[in-house]
Amino acid sequence: MSDILRILFLCTGNACRSQMAEAWARNLLADRVEPFSAGVIAAGLSGKTVAVMAEAGVDISKARSKSFSEFEHQPFDCVVVLCPNVWRLNPTFHRARRTVYVPFDDPVALKHTVDTPEKVLDIYRRVRDEIRAFVERLPETLQC
Repeated sequence: MSDILRILFLCTGNACRSQMAEAWARNLLADRVEPFSAGVIAAGLSGKTVAVMAEAGVDISKARSKSFSEFEHQPFDCVVVLCPNVWRLNPTFHRARRTVYVPFDDPVALKHTVDTPEKVLDIYRRVRDEIRAFVERLPETLQC
């Protein structure tokens, strides 16, 4: 029996938050988790997400946006839902032992609330750092 947890990070479009979470888990916890990410739909990877992750030393430039349908028949120890929109779309996680909801602000939506490119990047950076702090506490906090 493996001690490595299979975790799927899920958000609406797999453009930002779930990509960040997967990348942080892959970089910080490679010996403890097998991370994946998806969106209810595949909306495309955000260039700003790639940029702020690169600033933190994590290259996700070759990542691709994936739909939950690619993973719906795979087993996971835990599905981590990162945004409230996922619940509104009613996905079903038949093959997950546990599902947890850990919401983070959506930089893609919030970028319209600020007036300069630097302030937009600051939103992405804040969410990146919040997700990193969450991932650093995995898998203990999930109790999968």
